[in-house]
Amino acid sequence: MSRLERSSGGTVLLVAGLVGIAATTGIMTTATGQDTAMTPLFAPVDIGADLSALPNSERQALAHIVDAARVMDGIFLEQVWAGNPSMLLSLLNSDSAAGQATLDFFLLNKGPWSRIDENRRFVAGAPVKPDGANFYPAGATKADVAAWFDQLEGAARADATGFFTTIRRGVDGGFAIVPYSVEYQGPLSIAAAHLRAAARVTAQPTLRRYLETRAAAFESNDYYDSDVAWMELDSTIELTIGPYEVYEDAWFNYKAAFEAFVTIRNDAETAIVARFGDRLQDLEDALPIDPRFRNPALGALAPIRVVNVVFTAGDANRGVQTAAFNLPNDERVVREKGAKRVMLKNVQEAKFEKVLTPISMVALPAAERADVSFEAFFTHILMHELMHGLGPSTITVDGRSTTVRQELRDTYSTIEEAKADISGLWALHRLIDQGVIDRSLERSMYTTFLASTFRSIRFGINEAHGRGVAIQLNTFLDAGAVTVDISGRFAVDHGRIRDAVTALTTELMTLQATGDLDAAEQMLDTRGVVRPEVQRVLDRLSGIPIDIQPHYVTVDALATTIH
Repeated sequence: MSRLERSSGGTVLLVAGLVGIAATTGIMTTATGQDTAMTPLFAPVDIGADLSALPNSERQALAHIVDAARVMDGIFLEQVWAGNPSMLLSLLNSDSAAGQATLDFFLLNKGPWSRIDENRRFVAGAPVKPDGANFYPAGATKADVAAWFDQLEGAARADATGFFTTIRRGVDGGFAIVPYSVEYQGPLSIAAAHLRAAARVTAQPTLRRYLETRAAAFESNDYYDSDVAWMELDSTIELTIGPYEVYEDAWFNYKAAFEAFVTIRNDAETAIVARFGDRLQDLEDALPIDPRFRNPALGALAPIRVVNVVFTAGDANRGVQTAAFNLPNDERVVREKGAKRVMLKNVQEAKFEKVLTPISMVALPAAERADVSFEAFFTHILMHELMHGLGPSTITVDGRSTTVRQELRDTYSTIEEAKADISGLWALHRLIDQGVIDRSLERSMYTTFLASTFRSIRFGINEAHGRGVAIQLNTFLDAGAVTVDISGRFAVDHGRIRDAVTALTTELMTLQATGDLDAAEQMLDTRGVVRPEVQRVLDRLSGIPIDIQPHYVTVDALATTIH
């Protein structure tokens, strides 16, 4: 093992500024193939939050936080592909309508590949999207890197396969581990300065602590203290910034991508959903799996926040928009402290209105459409995020302690998303039986989820959420829990759906608990596909947006009042 000294600075910061400016005005489009015409598929929506209750000190802090968030865009572009910064600069040279559309779509996708169209290239000269992104050396193969991982032990292996390092070539030509604090030293120092500026002006102690510890983490590469500070964050400004999700690393799902969610807490809604956090241990104890796979003592912290988005950046703002999230992903933090769930309500409302409701009119029979409700949509998303923190995580395979993420490698994200979806339905029904949730949601939650499966599959089965939903829908069809009528519309068989949900929850969580990579690959190959009857519905959805295009109106207003 060797270490490289590497710094990135000016280009990434320039790119961050360009993305921050241009992404707010882009026309959302998608490519139908390489170098072909583009068709609008993203619905423009104003996204913002009410800042009237924020005192001037917090508005100033918020402005500094947005500046820090913009830096995440530039880092993420470089993480996706080393050629992204130079390609973006070249796209700026065209002032034609076609050139502007290509630039806008590049900014949406954070690269020259359509994320909702199986990563097809839409910029001439772009290579095939690298599955290892820019986390691994150019020219290296997945097999080469995997073999190197396998010969490492102890701390060296943990560092190499950890969230916060890239793998590069050392001076001896071998593989070398580079901490993010070195790889992205220049832009991270700028982001840290913005966070510290926000910390100096805020009057909210827990926000100040998170800002200060996260700034320190950018420089030290040790994120533990700042993750704990994020879990304990209790402020009107709800911020998430740094390296978190591993979807971009399609080789192993090991490396975390930089992102930012800048939001304002909705106190009334947060109070309503807080009660669910007290039910997690009961749900864990009742999971339909072998009792030895359950966690008898979940982390003590389980905060739930309902928020309205002000601004997103990096991995949080590419392609399909995030509706909610469960973090951190670091298994040590989850095991020792717990996990936090954040619901992006204004984004969810826009998705329901602009996408899900129109889909239900096409995919479901008329008699079923009345069961589709925003309450069911919102509540299942909440339960999905809660269930990410339940079930197997740290496991034992062949006598060694490991994690589900390490064992399932590139299949991990798809299996985990499917698990959270299906066990979320299982958990909702249990909470209905216990009287925690009103029984009026019983039919609605299944029918709304069925309509939403078509929404998610349209993201593409190359994407974890889309493929995970395909697994569930095909399982339901095989079990007769979902039926297709003569007109090609889908409906829930309410007499069979609950058993099908429980059975698939058992199957997925057992697969995770045993770290069975072969079974995961077989599931993806056989059920993570789009069947003809599903494709026929998808073909009829061509006039409905795939997702939303956020225009961050609050940021525009904030800029005029602060700067």
